[in-house]
Amino acid sequence: MNARSPFVISTHDLGRQAGLMRELTRTVPAPADLGTDVIGVPAGADLRLDLRLEAVSDGVLVTGEVTGPVRAECSRCLREIGDSVTVEISELYYYPGKRAALAEEGDEEAEDLPELVGDQLDLEPTVRDAVVLALPFRPLCRPDCAGLCPDCGVRLDDAEPGHHHEKLDPRWSALDSLFPDADQTGPAQERGER
Repeated sequence: MNARSPFVISTHDLGRQAGLMRELTRTVPAPADLGTDVIGVPAGADLRLDLRLEAVSDGVLVTGEVTGPVRAECSRCLREIGDSVTVEISELYYYPGKRAALAEEGDEEAEDLPELVGDQLDLEPTVRDAVVLALPFRPLCRPDCAGLCPDCGVRLDDAEPGHHHEKLDPRWSALDSLFPDADQTGPAQERGER
């Protein structure tokens, strides 16, 4: 744990007395890679933390909201999207030694539980998990986005109505060599023959 990280919070004033509580509002820079390749919070963007820290018998319970800007790329038309995300967080940070005691009692997940280091807790993993899980897997600029034309790549929302391309069945492609210019009328068609 980096004690200078803005995500590290001291719980010294709570002691270990169950029932003591304090509220904390803080703006911190977003860590790198807070998202996926198509959607995420830009590194260094302001994340607002509105938190409540409460001492309980096993540790410090942190609840509250995290709010920040989101930059994305529409998964259908590739437009840039600017939005924001607000997620609820709730995490119990165990007192030092409590995690080991739980492991000895047979709790198989105890090793993954967050634990205070001295009287400090690192909120970054909790924030990262909550924000990334709240982001849509396939972001859209709007629900009815038409996407891109599969033939020419133009955005269908910007294309003229009825935009389409004539598609020839590839099984008939050998016949194209027999008729080099399909738009030109041949002699048989001029005479009205079929």
